[in-house]
Amino acid sequence: MESVCPRCKTTSYRNPNMKLMVNVCGHNLCESCVELLFVKGSVQCPECNIPLRRTNFRLQLFEDANIDKEVDIRRRILRDFNKQREDFGSLRDYNDYLEMVEDIIFNLANNIDIIETNKKIQAYKDVNKEQIVRNRLRGNAEALELEDLLAEEAKTREKVTKEEKLLEDLEKAAKIRNKEKLIDDLMFGEEDANKILDQHREEVKKQEINKVVFNATTGNDKTARTVVNAPEDDPYVYEDLDQDFMGPLPPKFQCLQTEGYTKHIRAANKTERAGGYVEDIGCLRAIQEAMAGLYFMPMAESAQS
Repeated sequence: MESVCPRCKTTSYRNPNMKLMVNVCGHNLCESCVELLFVKGSVQCPECNIPLRRTNFRLQLFEDANIDKEVDIRRRILRDFNKQREDFGSLRDYNDYLEMVEDIIFNLANNIDIIETNKKIQAYKDVNKEQIVRNRLRGNAEALELEDLLAEEAKTREKVTKEEKLLEDLEKAAKIRNKEKLIDDLMFGEEDANKILDQHREEVKKQEINKVVFNATTGNDKTARTVVNAPEDDPYVYEDLDQDFMGPLPPKFQCLQTEGYTKHIRAANKTERAGGYVEDIGCLRAIQEAMAGLYFMPMAESAQS
């Protein structure tokens, strides 16, 4: 979506480097207009006439400036309304508290009862001053723990990146050596050229196989996706399962239609056939279930056991 500055009408198409800045009121301006407005000192918003400060402007992250406004309000409110589930005696009280917080954020984001909402916020701060500080300290401890985890993850990711870069460099060097060796063998070797090429292909194939085995053992998933031509095996030949139905043997799947078993079976429609279903499958399953266990003799089985 093309961004447009509401003051100078500059678009991101004409100026790809244009950056939109958003203020607490939710109205945006391009960075150039912000600098021009504050040349003479404090100014008002061109759209809502709210007094503006240069320090309150920030880079717009979303296409809709109102979303940036709500995100900023939510971040500011949650710094003080930072109670957790364990601070309440029941889940109902905690849900009522969360609903109150959302109402406050909604009112501030949509300019509804601003004065009353600010009074409510101030009253909450006065009553819960000590708990707000305590929860902030608890949040800081959790944030530090999270930062440690992120730092450890960054170190691991950096180590893996260096290992992958080293493997790529080694692979490139090996390819260059193989190419130079092939050229030298073709230029100065006394053997047949086709034989030299075949030997070169076999050597490259062995190196590829060894590389895949190494990646599989070290867990390097990125480079383990190298495709290697595996040796050809004999094609798989399907053999029917030898099942003990404990009853008469059902007919073969290929003989259902010729022997008239599907005569009274509803034919599969186009949708069912598109999914791979044919009426012979349901027919054979019904016959197998009907014939299975007809020869089963509970008394004989218990006597043998």
